[in-house]
Amino acid sequence: MDDAEPGTIERELYIEAAPEIVFDVVSKPEHLKEWWPDDAKYEPTPGSTGEIVFGDPTTDGAAVAFTVVESVAPQTFSFRWTHPSGEVAAEGNSLLVTFELTPRDGGTLLRMTETGFRQMGWEIAVLEQQYQEHIQGWNHFLPRLAPYVATLETRR
Repeated sequence: MDDAEPGTIERELYIEAAPEIVFDVVSKPEHLKEWWPDDAKYEPTPGSTGEIVFGDPTTDGAAVAFTVVESVAPQTFSFRWTHPSGEVAAEGNSLLVTFELTPRDGGTLLRMTETGFRQMGWEIAVLEQQYQEHIQGWNHFLPRLAPYVATLETRR
């Protein structure tokens, strides 16, 4: 989908590692914080709630609510985030991120989608700003995933 239209962000990435390894890296907090947020606190099981932290929340960083939706190893991991603290994550108050993993050529094809921007009820200017910020974020962080997985592969 064209990233210029605020709706869905989609990315595909080939990683030279088995789906089981990639699944751990996109689902477990101890791995997630090595390539995406600065910290992550949640259990990687459906219904688990917690937070991911970017920077120092006491200064210019942010702690963001995080709820695991689906965890089917080694194929799918999804979560909702950005919902108001204290509220249950649901369509309309949060964004849904899904990682789908497919074995391919001895490695893994990772497909990431982020949806729910239009359902948030934001004014168009806020919608466009949030959408662009998430595109920039994924463009920055997703390329860090494969090199991190490679460090795990070399430790085996």
